[in-house]
Amino acid sequence: MDGMLDALQWPAMLVTLLAAWLVGSQQQRKRSWGFWCFVLSNLLWVIWGWHTQGWALIVLQFGLFALNLRGARKNDPEAP
Repeated sequence: MDGMLDALQWPAMLVTLLAAWLVGSQQQRKRSWGFWCFVLSNLLWVIWGWHTQGWALIVLQFGLFALNLRGARKNDPEAP
């Protein structure tokens, strides 16, 4: 199990890069997918951070999660 948790940093990194790529799109739908990919990456980083006792990383991910939710909302054309 430790080996799987150690390796989790690689999918987390890939999802984070994919999210950044999508958020940079000019298409609203791709940007929306990007924000939700960022939310997934936040979750993956929190799991990995818990495993490695990376408390600052976990706190950072909660802050980034809030910013990603804000970005997803602002990206929604129907949001007030």
